[in-house]
Amino acid sequence: MSSHQERPTPHVDELPGGWIETPGEQNQRSHEEHTDISRQQDVCEDLHTIPAGFEPLQSSGHMTAGAPSNPNDQGRASTSSDSTAVPSSEGRDKQSEGALSSQYMDHRRASTTSTVDEEGAGYAAIKPATSAPTRPRLQHGDSQPLTEEDLFRVLSRRRSSFTRRETATTVSSSDEEQEEINKLMSRMFGKSRQEASEEEKTRHVGVIFKNLTVKGMGAGASLQPSVGDIFLGLPRLIKNVITKGPRQAAGKPPVRTILDDFSGCIRPGEMLLVLGRPGAGCSTFLKVLGNQRFGYEDIAGDVTYGGTDAQEMHKKFRSEVLYNPEDDLHYATLKVKETLKFALKTRTPGKSSRKEGESRGDYVKEFLRVVSKLFWIEHTMNTKVGNELIRGVSGGEKKRVSIAEAMITKASVQSWDNSTRGLDASTALEYVQSLRSLTNMAQISTSVALYQAGESLYDLFDKVLLIDHGRCCYFGPTEKAAAYFESLGFVRPDRWTTADFLTSVTDENERHIKEGWEDRIPRSPAQFGEAFLGSEQHKNNLQEIAEFEEELETMVEERRAAQTKATKRKNYTLSFHKQVMACTRRQFLVMTGDKQSLAGKWGGIAFQAIIVGSLFFDLPKTAAGVFQRGGVMFFMLLFNALLALAELTAAFESRPILLKHKSFSFYRPAAYAIAQTVVDIPLVLVQVVIFDVVVYFMSNLQRTASQFFISLLLLWAVTMTIYAFFRALGSLVGSLDVATRLTGVAIQALVVYTGYLIPPSKMHPWFSWLRWINPVQYGFEGLMANEFYNLEIECVPPYVVPQLPNANPQYQSCALQGSTPGSLTVSGADYIAVAYQYSRSHLWRNLGFICAFFLFFVFLTALGMELQKPNKGGGAVTIYKRGQVPKAVEKELEAKVAPKDEEVGKAPTDSTAYANDEASSDPETKNDAVKGVAKNETIFTWQNVNYTIPYEKGERTLLQDVQGYVKPGRLTALMGSSGAGKTTLLNTLAQRINFGVITGDFLVDGRPLPASFQRSTGFAEQMDVHEPTSTVREALRFSAKLRQPKEVPLKEKYDYVEKMIDLLEMRDIAGAVIGKPGSGLNQEQRKRVTIGVELASKPELLMFLDEPTSGLDSGAAFNIVRFLRKLADAGQAILCTIHQPSSVLFEHFDQLLLLKSGGRTVYFGELGKDSRTLLDYLERNGAKKCSPNANPAEYMLEAIGAGNPDYKGKDYADVWASSPENQKLTEEIQEIIRSRRDASKAGENRDDRAYAMPFATQFMEVVRRSFIAMWRDPPYVIGMFMLHIFTGLFNSFTFWHLGNSQIDMQSRLFSVFMTLTISPPLIQQLQPRFINLRSIYESREGNSKIYSWTAFVWGAILSEIPYRILAGTIYWCCWYWPTWFPRDTYTAASVYIFVILFELYYLGFGQMIAAFSPNELLASLLVPLFFTFIVIFCGVVVPYVALPYFWQSWMYPLSPFRYLLEGFLGLLLDGIPVRCDTNELAIFPAPPGQSCDSYVGEFARQMGGYVETQQDGNCGFCQYASGNAFAASFNVFPRNVWRDFGIMWAYIIFNFAMVFFCTWLYLGGLRKIKSFFSPSARKSKEQARQQKGDAA
Repeated sequence: MSSHQERPTPHVDELPGGWIETPGEQNQRSHEEHTDISRQQDVCEDLHTIPAGFEPLQSSGHMTAGAPSNPNDQGRASTSSDSTAVPSSEGRDKQSEGALSSQYMDHRRASTTSTVDEEGAGYAAIKPATSAPTRPRLQHGDSQPLTEEDLFRVLSRRRSSFTRRETATTVSSSDEEQEEINKLMSRMFGKSRQEASEEEKTRHVGVIFKNLTVKGMGAGASLQPSVGDIFLGLPRLIKNVITKGPRQAAGKPPVRTILDDFSGCIRPGEMLLVLGRPGAGCSTFLKVLGNQRFGYEDIAGDVTYGGTDAQEMHKKFRSEVLYNPEDDLHYATLKVKETLKFALKTRTPGKSSRKEGESRGDYVKEFLRVVSKLFWIEHTMNTKVGNELIRGVSGGEKKRVSIAEAMITKASVQSWDNSTRGLDASTALEYVQSLRSLTNMAQISTSVALYQAGESLYDLFDKVLLIDHGRCCYFGPTEKAAAYFESLGFVRPDRWTTADFLTSVTDENERHIKEGWEDRIPRSPAQFGEAFLGSEQHKNNLQEIAEFEEELETMVEERRAAQTKATKRKNYTLSFHKQVMACTRRQFLVMTGDKQSLAGKWGGIAFQAIIVGSLFFDLPKTAAGVFQRGGVMFFMLLFNALLALAELTAAFESRPILLKHKSFSFYRPAAYAIAQTVVDIPLVLVQVVIFDVVVYFMSNLQRTASQFFISLLLLWAVTMTIYAFFRALGSLVGSLDVATRLTGVAIQALVVYTGYLIPPSKMHPWFSWLRWINPVQYGFEGLMANEFYNLEIECVPPYVVPQLPNANPQYQSCALQGSTPGSLTVSGADYIAVAYQYSRSHLWRNLGFICAFFLFFVFLTALGMELQKPNKGGGAVTIYKRGQVPKAVEKELEAKVAPKDEEVGKAPTDSTAYANDEASSDPETKNDAVKGVAKNETIFTWQNVNYTIPYEKGERTLLQDVQGYVKPGRLTALMGSSGAGKTTLLNTLAQRINFGVITGDFLVDGRPLPASFQRSTGFAEQMDVHEPTSTVREALRFSAKLRQPKEVPLKEKYDYVEKMIDLLEMRDIAGAVIGKPGSGLNQEQRKRVTIGVELASKPELLMFLDEPTSGLDSGAAFNIVRFLRKLADAGQAILCTIHQPSSVLFEHFDQLLLLKSGGRTVYFGELGKDSRTLLDYLERNGAKKCSPNANPAEYMLEAIGAGNPDYKGKDYADVWASSPENQKLTEEIQEIIRSRRDASKAGENRDDRAYAMPFATQFMEVVRRSFIAMWRDPPYVIGMFMLHIFTGLFNSFTFWHLGNSQIDMQSRLFSVFMTLTISPPLIQQLQPRFINLRSIYESREGNSKIYSWTAFVWGAILSEIPYRILAGTIYWCCWYWPTWFPRDTYTAASVYIFVILFELYYLGFGQMIAAFSPNELLASLLVPLFFTFIVIFCGVVVPYVALPYFWQSWMYPLSPFRYLLEGFLGLLLDGIPVRCDTNELAIFPAPPGQSCDSYVGEFARQMGGYVETQQDGNCGFCQYASGNAFAASFNVFPRNVWRDFGIMWAYIIFNFAMVFFCTWLYLGGLRKIKSFFSPSARKSKEQARQQKGDAA
């Protein structure tokens, strides 16, 4: 870059257009034209033949101050006639501000000003070369080769227009330069592209839509459901049938028109801006354009892509059309490079479309390099993408990764939905510039919906579409839009951006009307639509469509001719097996990208394996170890199967990414399903090996190599199958909630029907078929047969029968199934044959079955994923509380008709409303509107504010020496680029930071902050977090009741709420439920509720607002800022951070605090009229002048180099620090402190309470709200009840009509055990509710000191209890009677009480785990971990006698389920006689001359059993004579039942106490404990105390 000799930027036709690696025929054609200029045809005739790739530049040679640098250039320029017309949609040529000398445009965001005005109908005259704007020029070939940097700079800044024909004037480049550019471009775009590229010749470019009409379901309003509907649903239906007739009563919701009759076209290389307020239909338009038609009732009209209709595109060319939703969906654990590499691999074209000899790898490398340079993400390549929990790239960078990913798809038509949400102005501009360069280079048609588009963004588009309630208000060139609306009678106020002006026209509060036109302007969406259909522009559009269709005819012919077998269908680039390989590699990276959680998971498994191993430690090869041997096998299967439960949560988390990739045609969802399974193979193997090795050898199972490896193989196969089963379930159902309900029942079926808990002979016919479709059963049979087939079981006491002194073994037997009379050893094979009907010969058959199940489930998963539809469309719904529906909406709901257009036929009232709005700018009416708002009297000041946090190994300063003040009646803006510390400063000032070290003076009226500070300030969060079931009025009343001082009467508080509802214009939605985004209020309404909730508290000191306009369209943002202005005028003090303000919004603010990165002040003070005070300050200190039509908010950020990595100018924070303005500010603050301190001494009456209301009121209100929330959440309550009903009935019909045999006694035990195992799915269901309630408290209500955290916990606990008791009652009814448990009242009632205890126990247990879990995923992973602990040691899996002493001594008495079990079994078995079945008896002959009774009668009675003589004369011994004896073998004694009842209460109380304790720890207690013990925190506290002392 040493030489500064420059050359002209290349002309459009000198740059190869088209795709990165395939030269289009267009390219060829344009080259022919280039060589023979004499072949000039009519300008418009053959437009599509020239790539509209780049903005044509009148190449004029290097100029300094307008003089030609080279006589040849001048000569050439002068031959141009001024009248040469070129079609131009541009209207304004762009000229880079800044030096027009030899410097390159390092500054990425070169701002643009207009130089040429529109001439004629879309044509602009070519200026002589002398007047053409200069461009930074490229290096000359003889000095140094042209660098890529130059080219990238050119590409990312071009604006396409209708291609201007090359005229003789513009061919000034020398051949060598042309060659140089061609070489570089072709190298950049995948080596020299071949002319015979198939991909390129068969692309469908350009999109046409004619008479497009879309209809969707949805009333737009519905009534809020409640638990009462379960009972009242039927009576209401009957009433409706009687009053309205059967047809109306059963009517479906109405179908409404979402888009009505749209026509237009987007040519290749054009960008369309889609404008409209939320709910206007922008997303629907983009979805339909992106061929995502799922979820709509009806789509009429034609949409064609390059002449091919939508149906055929969907069938054969899916990959050429793309819709990108507004969220950036990527795997958080993947690096940026891996994310893009994967996309590239799946879209690498075939050999015929790559350069000869270029491998796939080369192609990927080259494309990756180009894309990363083009979108400025080179530096992020090795950073993870990240999410809320995993650190990764910034929001703006993530957006650019999304664009790069979309670029890789090579789609010819692309739709982008509201993608700049949450980006600051500079990042948003970069984002649209990236899209611009993509559109230019690739010759595609791009449509983008933006909610807030500044002028610099607007200028990058060719066409604009304005939608209002589904009507097309305008479609056409961007530069004609404003003129069109002005011609209808609207006025564009000064400094309004075009986009703001266009959207304001559709908003009755915002539109400005020409005098005298009040009755002539269109008012309703329908009138706008009609006006446009009759306009000249609409005729031009139709003409353009007709012309473009003609051009397309030749294109279609050429495409047909060029079509080969490879390009007949273009859905997926890779063949299926290659897709699987690519997905497998990616999936492996996703898994290993999160090494901590993988290691944590394996560590946890090893830990549990050691515990299970110790539980079954060193099992003897005797009769005493037989039951446990079965137990350990069962447990190994069960444990690994339960781990698969976590798959469900993961499946639902990654689903949106899968669907996005499906719509991008990267791979078939089935390929992903298979890839997931392939990655599982090694990971599950590791997991099974860890578990099996530890447990197998610790529990002393058969030590031969073959048996060990067979057990490993079986375990692995079963675990893989269960994983596949849960995945299949996850892919086939719609939501996690439904999936959890199904798994609850599925797990019970898998567990009970393995043959361990109930032997096959005892299974009832209606459920016994379950064992044939249960893979776990086949695995269990395999493991048992493998373990027992060669085991000789030695009989030891107490299994030797009878156990008499000097007894002869031939007259003894073994009390073990499968024993033979007169033998004290039992063959393992006989034992499993008699007890379970298992056989070793089934081993390999079973493995085959397991594998077949596995393949079946993988097939189901693939099928389920293929059936899921991405980007489902439909209408949003406002939900009203019964009895609070506005009249108009109520009629609609009753009539079940689509809402009428609200504005039709209201013209006169509208104009009066408008007149009022105009008038409201005069001070008196304005004050009337806000008279009721509480005024602030105090002034809040802050000085020397510093904030540091520990970072990696050192510290990081986030705020440095910030000072300022907020006065009543002033609206102060807090601004800076992303990451400058705006939100941090706001949180610091509001005293909401509880991490790191803050120093500085925060004073109210010159005094330290009172304890009531947080309650007396309003803080509107950026995220609108509310209790979703509350109505707007309830939310405001809740805030008013608990935050206004207790001295204020309740009626006065509620009247104030009504005033606020009117002030915020929320009267019509006061009875609407806030809901969640999508069902409930829209973004703007939610934002108003957030502000309303804060205002309802009558903040005495000031209002803080964090990003009140982010995510809103310009109209809504304008409304919000208008309200803030009203409030400030009424005497409120307001400080608010703001992103992307238009100059109009910026005008509303009085003061500005501007920060730069690192949290340093750049400016604090008045803005002045038209921001003059601020602009003068910046210009005085060396910033370039602000042009009159620039937006001051954007200008100031650019002037200080905010967000620009290449900024090399002066540091404005240093400038401010040494400026007289800063000095003056310091003095001003000191003066405020002095004067206010003296003034406030007089009125010493200060409210110093942290909470406004006493605890009793807080408690009552919060608990009441929790109960209402529960009542209004029927899916949650029904889910809970259904789970109880299903599991209760499943349990009772599995153990239907129990008899009196020994197995029936065991069944009673297992039936109780099954009851205990329903708790995990129930806990999984209740945890998200607790965590959601806590997040509302944590993020908003706790910080505002509305109520204390104990009230929140009480609310969460108490609101659940009645429902749990009811659910327990339902379960008891389903379970107790069909099993034939004792029918006496005492037993039945006692068992019922224990069921209720169990309900309360797991409620507290689940909430306790949730209370210390940061999120739902972790909570759901912790449940099985804790639950297995409780279950293992309760004495069922391993009976008390067999427990190792270590566990028996402390863990057994600690396990709460042990007491529950004893309570249940003690009641159910007390006094029940036992009659053994024949196969349960130990058979042995009595010695000659002795009867059975005389031989063993005494022994039998001692042992608690009995003996009876068999028909063949042998004696049959039964181990137990009564239920009590059976219970005693499990260490269960009926006498302890009520002791256990008391102990269970102690556990329940302990659980709930722990919920309080864990919540306290989570909400800040842990930090307090840490800081108490940390020396650095103690030191900083000391310093702060000293500073306070000095200040005083």
